[in-house]
Amino acid sequence: MGLRRILEPEVMDTEEEARDYDAMDHAEVNARFCEDLLAVRARPERVLDVGTGTALIPIALCQRCPEANVDAIDLASHMLSRARDNVERAGLSGRIRLARVDAKATGWDDGWFYAVMSNSIVHHIPEPQLVLREMWRIVRRGGVLFVRDLVRPESQALLADLVAKYAGPAPLADPERRAAWERQRGLFEASLKAALTVDEVAAMVRPLGLPEDAVRATSDRHWTLCGEKP
Repeated sequence: MGLRRILEPEVMDTEEEARDYDAMDHAEVNARFCEDLLAVRARPERVLDVGTGTALIPIALCQRCPEANVDAIDLASHMLSRARDNVERAGLSGRIRLARVDAKATGWDDGWFYAVMSNSIVHHIPEPQLVLREMWRIVRRGGVLFVRDLVRPESQALLADLVAKYAGPAPLADPERRAAWERQRGLFEASLKAALTVDEVAAMVRPLGLPEDAVRATSDRHWTLCGEKP
């Protein structure tokens, strides 16, 4: 019997949470996400990023792909505020459009996007099948749904190992940096506890017509859903 899922808040919407999230070093993970998305030949002209946070993945995608245009949505106002600053600093305001939109009911027409992508938002949703269904609905025929998120560990020991591995050592000299590290470490641990297993995600996408093998473990802490709409 694995760890039971423990929900965390659906929306992280304080200035401190947005600042801490933006300060985390996501560069390697975001680069891999963009490379994997482009490797499945997703057309980047009309892309939706669901749960964009501070817009680091849309920025990384646009920097790699000159034709990329991204609508990026989130429910957290403080995240979006930092996202606007990041997009403006990157000189990408003309290619990345930010909006406060509920991922479970986006309002776009069926099949509107060539690609719908999402990184680490599914574990925030109490009923993840709702957001998976909505993302699949707005992918056009021949388009790609590309979702990556954390995997819930099978045991408390594995969870502790992952937190120790990826949180890194505590900064001892600077109390302010140590406090930020402790908050970030806590966020990561809470996210792992709220995450889904590969089998749980596979069961959720089966009614959508996606094959179960569209979902697979892609690292020691991530699953990836990659499906092309027929």
